[in-house]
Amino acid sequence: MRKKQQQVTIKDIATEVGMSVSSVSRALSDHPHISEETKEKVKAVAQQLGYRYNALAAALRSSRSKTIGLIVPRISMPFQAAVITAIQNRLQTFGYNLMIFQSNESPEQEKKIVNLLMGTQVEGLIVSVTLYTKDYHIFDRSTLGNVPVVFYDRVPIDKTCHKIVGDEYTGGYQVTRHLLEHGCRRIAHISGPLSCSIYLQRLSGYKEALKEFNIPYDESLVYFHELNKENTLNSCEALFAQSHIPDAIFACNDTAALAVLDYARNNKISVPKQLKVTGYANDSRTEISRPQITSVEQFPHLMGEGAAKLIMELIETQDLNSQSYISMTTPVELIARESSSTKPGLHRD
Repeated sequence: MRKKQQQVTIKDIATEVGMSVSSVSRALSDHPHISEETKEKVKAVAQQLGYRYNALAAALRSSRSKTIGLIVPRISMPFQAAVITAIQNRLQTFGYNLMIFQSNESPEQEKKIVNLLMGTQVEGLIVSVTLYTKDYHIFDRSTLGNVPVVFYDRVPIDKTCHKIVGDEYTGGYQVTRHLLEHGCRRIAHISGPLSCSIYLQRLSGYKEALKEFNIPYDESLVYFHELNKENTLNSCEALFAQSHIPDAIFACNDTAALAVLDYARNNKISVPKQLKVTGYANDSRTEISRPQITSVEQFPHLMGEGAAKLIMELIETQDLNSQSYISMTTPVELIARESSSTKPGLHRD
């Protein structure tokens, strides 16, 4: 017997069982022309020898890796975690695996990941771009060749591409209209950088709702930055230093909304009596905070499943010369809670 610590190959297994290399390969891949008895015999010897399947070598031989590359800004985001789960579950039904990388909001890191994935023979890419990505040439056919790419959630601005996005305009509109209908007239908007597609759309929805209620857009009430706790607290300090303070804050994610609640609590500002607060994404923290936070459900499972199905459709059709691009939109839903209304409990607008 060959020592287990050495790299065991299909040739070693073939020598042990007295079969050809091609027959052993078919047996290990459950080829229908190989009997069940032979398959069991080959697999038993392979296990005994400590054989490990080399997916990369198989991909090089067949030009099919059965692997999709996924690039996300940060895996820790609740929304992204839910999307990743949905993508992986759907790809598994097609017999495909998923390689996951995070860009950490760095366009340079994003480019390095794309080049790395191109060297691993992935059959497709699914990407949610960074907050600051402006140059999309890395995703052109000159770099990717025949590998299709699907963008989701955060997608290229002013670039035609295959994409699946949430209805961010409607989300921004619904939140702002909800606050206006509850009597608010100075609604602050704490948003992410406008280099990112989702924040552009939410801002447009915010402006449209204000316009319908004849409320002028006030730049002193709007802040753009990464939506972490520290930045949000700084924005709150600036807002409440103004002579005319806000009566509502529409934060563009739930982390920022929670930070607003902290600021209000520490400064003895009653929510929702003196200040109404809303978030975006409807992650689990919104239901356990006190008060519970009004937010926007994005249905990440629909976006994940849609992205997976779209990339598989592009792989199977291989129609990369087509000049038409597929654009899909998933719904959003306002979930109104205590932070924006004096009425107790949860209700849906």
